[in-house]
Amino acid sequence: MGKASACAKNKRKRGQFMKILFATSEAAPFIKTGGLADVAGSLPQALAAEGHEVKVILPLYEGISEERRTQMTFLKYFNVTLAWRQVYCGIFELEHEGVTFWFVDNEYYFKRWQLYGHFDDCERFAYFSRAVVETPGQLGWAPDVIHCNDWQTALVPVYLLEEKYRIPQLAGTRTVFTIHNIEYQGRYGDQVLQDVIGLDRSYFNEGMLAYHRDVNLMKGAIMASNFVTTVSPTYAQELRTPFYAHGLDGVINQQSGKLEGILNGIDTALYDPATMTGLASNYTFKTLAKGKAACKAALQQAVGLQENPDVPLIACVSRLVGHKGFSLVTDALHDIMGMDVQMVVLGTGDWQYEEAFRHAQGQYPGRFAAQMTYSAPLSNMIYAGADLFLMPSVSEPCGLSQMIAMRFGTIPVVRETGGLKDTVTPYNKYEGSGRGFTFSNISASDMVWVIREAVDLYHNNKKAWRGLQKESMTADFSWKNSAQQYLDIYQRILG
Repeated sequence: MGKASACAKNKRKRGQFMKILFATSEAAPFIKTGGLADVAGSLPQALAAEGHEVKVILPLYEGISEERRTQMTFLKYFNVTLAWRQVYCGIFELEHEGVTFWFVDNEYYFKRWQLYGHFDDCERFAYFSRAVVETPGQLGWAPDVIHCNDWQTALVPVYLLEEKYRIPQLAGTRTVFTIHNIEYQGRYGDQVLQDVIGLDRSYFNEGMLAYHRDVNLMKGAIMASNFVTTVSPTYAQELRTPFYAHGLDGVINQQSGKLEGILNGIDTALYDPATMTGLASNYTFKTLAKGKAACKAALQQAVGLQENPDVPLIACVSRLVGHKGFSLVTDALHDIMGMDVQMVVLGTGDWQYEEAFRHAQGQYPGRFAAQMTYSAPLSNMIYAGADLFLMPSVSEPCGLSQMIAMRFGTIPVVRETGGLKDTVTPYNKYEGSGRGFTFSNISASDMVWVIREAVDLYHNNKKAWRGLQKESMTADFSWKNSAQQYLDIYQRILG
């Protein structure tokens, strides 16, 4: 008996064996623009490791490498009905880390290097959602659960309301919809309803898709799916309020009985300082001092900072946009650099933040490094070589960077929001407990206050600092617990 079938048999003994289709607009390691790809690359593996049959479906973008394409097997092509159109759909398959990946091929919609931001995104992802619904029937595979993610797959639960009666393989299928970031909802004028999306006007008139006279795809998914999750427990509570929900707080509160927050995990095998390639030195907690020093020296040299082992090095790795809290950083930049610290910022985003950081590099030569780009190797060097990791987000549904930083013994400084609040317990000087430093108000002065506390601890209490590093490095941020929570939800909606 093969390993996969043995796992399935054991799972049947322990509980309900399930077939799960994970629908996503991106997935690591094939194509990535953000945290959704990391989730789609890791969570299905964790579900499969529990003995379930898991398949992931995503578009076959131009940006997927030729090397990956040569590993794919062509399965079938068929036509997808989208409003008045009959559109080609090809399905390619690839096995990766115990999970089957299905790639939806249509060059008109997906032969574009940039994944999002096109004039016809509504049509592109309505087509993809139709393909997600049609593929199980075309391939003779009956999923118990279709797990959809963000607005790009939000139409899947809506389409399934009608199509499950036409496609025998979907007769017993339930849907879960995960909100990774409610700021992006898929909102379009109501003229797209019939001509582009291909749905009857009743879906608008009865309120499922209607939002201030527009069509809102995420609202439709929240209403139509059997269960809704967010990517952290705190974010699930925050979405009940207007400040965080971007207009959907009424819908969230109305549907709160089927809403739950489950914290994302990270790939702990990938983000392991003991084994990661490209570091100046690999290390564990036992060899932390020596390994961290070597990584810090290499980082300082790589980004043009003075090679000084004794000065605390503060890092940011992020998209440089407002909701990540960078107005707090630029407002307080001189206060931060007035301390005995160095700082490195890696990322791209809004021009005002990029310019502010480039200017700071000129003002503080050898102490401030502005890396206005994205580089995975450099980000790993920063996680390993920095001492403090700053994430002052105004909103942060989950956040992966703070968990990655902690894996490397780099202490986070975060605002208490979303997943940051759920993962970073604040340092308690009386008990010597905690994983980092936190502040609650959206305030530059509050942020500077806790940075001062962190810098003071770094300089004056090495024992307490090492305790923080131990708590951070030994925290369990794997997908195992989160995957089990998702499996519990799947089983609940399946009865």
